[in-house]
Amino acid sequence: MDVVLLSRLQFAVATYFHFLFVPLTLGLSILLAIMETLYVKTGNEEYKIMVKFWGKLFLINFTVGVVTGITLEFQFGTNWSRYSRYVGDIFGSLLAIEATVSFFLESTFIAVWAFGWKKLSPKMHLASIWLVAIASSISAVWILIANSWMQHPVGFVMQNGRPVLSDFLEIITQEYAILTILHTLSAAYVVGGFFVMGISAYHILKKQYLTIFLKSFRIGLAFALIFSLFVAIEGHMHGADLAGKQPAKLASLESHWVTRDNAPVYLFALPDEKNGRNSIEIGPIPGALSMLAYHTPGATVKGLQDIPKDERPPVMITFLSFRLMVSLGMLFVLLTLIGWFLRKKIESYPLYLKILLYAIPLPYLTCAAGWTVTEVGRQPWIVYGLMKTSQAASPVSASQVAVSLAAFIILYTIIGIIAFSLMAQAARKGAAIPDSD
Repeated sequence: MDVVLLSRLQFAVATYFHFLFVPLTLGLSILLAIMETLYVKTGNEEYKIMVKFWGKLFLINFTVGVVTGITLEFQFGTNWSRYSRYVGDIFGSLLAIEATVSFFLESTFIAVWAFGWKKLSPKMHLASIWLVAIASSISAVWILIANSWMQHPVGFVMQNGRPVLSDFLEIITQEYAILTILHTLSAAYVVGGFFVMGISAYHILKKQYLTIFLKSFRIGLAFALIFSLFVAIEGHMHGADLAGKQPAKLASLESHWVTRDNAPVYLFALPDEKNGRNSIEIGPIPGALSMLAYHTPGATVKGLQDIPKDERPPVMITFLSFRLMVSLGMLFVLLTLIGWFLRKKIESYPLYLKILLYAIPLPYLTCAAGWTVTEVGRQPWIVYGLMKTSQAASPVSASQVAVSLAAFIILYTIIGIIAFSLMAQAARKGAAIPDSD
């Protein structure tokens, strides 16, 4: 394998592993803030017990997320130095804002919150977790703005063969960035909701500390229901945005090869990239893709055959990842709607609770599939329309990257085993909660 492919694999390993912890940080921080708000408002000690239980899991997750995020950012200098030199004037400024403002605010107040239970007033302690939650989301916003600029570069002028910042406001307010922020944060909040529901379901099934975990379950359920519906609705808006900005990605999502009006979506299709067609097409829904892209069934949608082969993304990976993401997203809507109708007697439905327990990994998988669609669907560009991925890698030997890739895999495997073992142990340790029944 060449250095570009190895560098891409290493970045993928680091990104996917890091993103096992990011969505839960974003989602669980908001849920903790809501739970502690209920405690301060009502004075009910059950909410305080609840916050401390979920807080232990949050702190383990947050710590590993910070460590893996640092190693991820280093790769821009080690593996992608040509890219960093090319876009440093724009991309570097966005990441600098994230690090110096949001990350330090988040890191400071997580310590205040963790160690301030007996040293701060209840309202000040509550303020610290809300600052953590807000700073976490703002940190994600800046990173997503940076990624959105790579997907749809705006607000720059070309000088000496490289993009130079000309309109910062355009970069941070462009539609692509706003849609990406809404979609990604909402998906992370779904992760947090299902995490709380799944672990609460475990304790409800065991009939342990029911008042604590029934309250936790209902809070997580309401949170997950709201954002599952929001993600499904908002996701439709991305299709229309992609039609004008990344037509190759849109065509890959639906394996759409021939430019035509009244473009269909197939209930089942199998891409044949080698021959530029679908080998199987079953159940066409006429006009569905045209409606998704342009809000009218008669609109013309550009097909992959009208895009040069060297500018097409890997169709099969993009196509399958998109379907996995959408299918699981629909499942989350279904599960949370069922839960909403069962919520008053949820302990009487053990089958549903078991499904939710085993569903904990599914929102993580959905987020990974979504990022696969976003990043693989952009290929072969690292900055869409400006710089190809093949031009961006550092001038190092493939053997150096191979060694570091192997080291990352080994290190992350060890960290992952330790982190998830600690979280599983803390999640099962219901005995640490005073029994309020």
